[in-house]
Amino acid sequence: MKKIIATIILLIFCLPIFAQKTELYILLKPDRVFDGEQMHPGWWVLVKGNHIETAGEAATIKTPGNAKVIDLKGTTLMPGLIEGHSHLFLHPYNETAWNDQVLGESRAERTARAVNHARATLMAGFTTVRDLGTEGATYDDAGLKTAIEKGIIPGPRMLVATRAIVATGSYGPKSEVAEASIIKGGEEADGIDGIARVVRSQIGHGADVVKIYVDYRWGLNSTAAPTFTEEELKVAVQVAKSSGRTVAVHASTTEGMRRAIAAGVTTIEHGDGGTPELFKLMKEKGIALCPTLNATESISGYKGWKKGIDPDPAVVKQKHYIFTEALKAGVAICMGGDVGVFSHGDNAREMILMAEYGMKPLVVLRSATSVNAAVFGLKDLGNIKTGYLADLVAVNGNPVEDMKVLKMVKLVVKDGVIVKE
Repeated sequence: MKKIIATIILLIFCLPIFAQKTELYILLKPDRVFDGEQMHPGWWVLVKGNHIETAGEAATIKTPGNAKVIDLKGTTLMPGLIEGHSHLFLHPYNETAWNDQVLGESRAERTARAVNHARATLMAGFTTVRDLGTEGATYDDAGLKTAIEKGIIPGPRMLVATRAIVATGSYGPKSEVAEASIIKGGEEADGIDGIARVVRSQIGHGADVVKIYVDYRWGLNSTAAPTFTEEELKVAVQVAKSSGRTVAVHASTTEGMRRAIAAGVTTIEHGDGGTPELFKLMKEKGIALCPTLNATESISGYKGWKKGIDPDPAVVKQKHYIFTEALKAGVAICMGGDVGVFSHGDNAREMILMAEYGMKPLVVLRSATSVNAAVFGLKDLGNIKTGYLADLVAVNGNPVEDMKVLKMVKLVVKDGVIVKE
């Protein structure tokens, strides 16, 4: 009897160990696989737990007997897409103007909206976002990231910037009443010591990436003009990079871009002041461009421009110019649309425009996967390779032949879990 009891006790304590060794396998059988670099017809992908076990031609994959098999006939399977420029705490400006969102919507409302935006982003196949500032919602993006990581709400992996850094007096909202104390869309900083302190403060509050406005519309007659000196930017970059953080900068002027390049930032957002000489420097220093094409087109549309009917406005023509010059120079181009200016979940619109502006479809796919992963320091994402995290998306059709199929999402897997089927 004692031996029987001892055996039962041993089995009870060993059962959890045995259970841990039994991991779920998922076999995905699409028509083709884009692995982050190339398209492979006839490939399948085997997922084990939260990582990719193997990927290759169907005949080479040994399927375990306990595998869940998902037939994805007619689809292209890709790494989970990476949104490079998002604002989950904003919603389209044709719904509510930026000033009115920052000043008129409560933190509770903005967080509730952000929860919906995070889910829409994930369901659209974007399993990772770089969220570049809460625009007045303080450090709530860090809290949103934690809620997603804990499984409280569905959403993408997040790289957060918390409160973007702005020069005192340069950013909005602003009031005609000089004595009025109103919330700001970013955190103000001044001087070398001041900007170093603010960078450290934001890191302490959970920032994964430091976002700086190196210029803004505070020049004479509200024209765009540089905000921080080259020396201030160099210190900010030095502090951020010493902690392992990347630095993203809003830059729309030629001089702002020049200072940012000299400072050694990681990415330049928008880049409207780009020139062949500046793009050559960016290429040499390994600085990437995130052009945000759809934000420009969306804002122009909100002002009455009808694409395909009206002549292109100057800002759209400038986007075509800088995008073309960046391509010629061989600058690494990140996929990031400044989503929040337009609807969350419509992220793929940026990829469609990138192809429309002259980037080859296969290169666009790389931009939203392996390129963004490399630029943002995401070592186990952006590729379909053995050992990489199982973030995957399947779309109906072949995006190399028609980029619009990126909106036809059939399957989303994040961290080995099927979140949309």
